[in-house]
Amino acid sequence: MARNEEKAQSMLNRFIALKAEEKKKPKERRPFLASECRDLSEADKWRQQIMREIGRKVAEIQNEGLGEHRLRDLNDEINKLIREKSHWERRIVELGGPNYARHSAKMTDLEGNIVDVPNPGGRGPGYRYFGAAKKLPGVRELFEKPPELRKRRTRYDIYKRIDASYYGYRDDEDGVLERLEGPAEEKMRREAAEEWMRLEEVRKEAQKSVKSGEVAMVSAAAREILHEEEEEVVEEERREREMRERAEEKEREFVVHVPLPDEKEIEKMVLEKKKMELLSKYASEGLLEEQTEAKDMLNIHR
Repeated sequence: MARNEEKAQSMLNRFIALKAEEKKKPKERRPFLASECRDLSEADKWRQQIMREIGRKVAEIQNEGLGEHRLRDLNDEINKLIREKSHWERRIVELGGPNYARHSAKMTDLEGNIVDVPNPGGRGPGYRYFGAAKKLPGVRELFEKPPELRKRRTRYDIYKRIDASYYGYRDDEDGVLERLEGPAEEKMRREAAEEWMRLEEVRKEAQKSVKSGEVAMVSAAAREILHEEEEEVVEEERREREMRERAEEKEREFVVHVPLPDEKEIEKMVLEKKKMELLSKYASEGLLEEQTEAKDMLNIHR
C-alpha cells in the first residue's frame, strides 16, 4: 500500500514540476555577436554569465585526473569564453559603461609570477593556460625560465670592484687587530719597563762601585753596561767631531772676491743691448750721431 502512495506522490511531484516549467518564460539565449546588443544592462548581464561559466570551467580544470585531452579541451573552451568576454567588455564601453578590461587579471606561471605569452595571431589577448593545463607536456616549457648564461667578467669589471679593502688598508677598522694587538702591546710595554728598571738598577750599582773604587766587585752585567755607556760617549764625541769638521770645511770654501751683478743689473744690461740692436736696425747712422750730440748737450747720460 505504501508503495502505491509513493508512486502517486512521485507522479504528483513530476506533474507540479512540469506545470512550473510551463509557466516559466523560455530561456533566453546569449546573442552570438556582442554588437547585436543595444542595452547596457543586457550587455552587463551577458558578461556576468560568461564570467560564471569561466569560473566553473576553471574550477573543473584544476583536476589533474581528467586526462590530457579533456584538459586541453577545457583550456580551449576557457580561452574562447575569455575572448567572448573581451568582446562584451568592448561593447559595454561603446554603450557608455565602465571599462572592465583595465583591471583584468594577468597570467601567472607555476610559481605565481606574472608572465606575458603573446598571441601568435596578433589579434586579441594571448592564449592562456589554467590549472592542470600548465603541467601538460609541451606547456611546462613555456613557463620555465631559460638558464642564465654566466657572462665572463672583463678586466674593467674586475678592477671596478677593487678598492682600499682589497689591498688591506682598512683592516684596522674592523676591530679584529685591535683586540689581538691590545694584550700583546701591554705585555711588550710591561716587559720593556721591567727590563729598563733592571738595567737602571744595574747601572746605578756599577756607578756606585766605580766611584768607591771597587771595580773588582762589579758584576759582568754591570761591566757590560759600563762598556756600552763608554761606547755611547765615544760615538757621541765622534759625531761632534765630524760636525765640527764639516763646519770648518764650509768656512774654508772658495769665495769669489770679484763683485757679480745681481738680477736687476743683468736685466738692465739685456734691455740696453736690445735697445741698441733695434736702433741699429731701424735708425740711420746720422740719426744716431745727432741723438748722441743732443744727449751730450743736454747732459743726459743713459
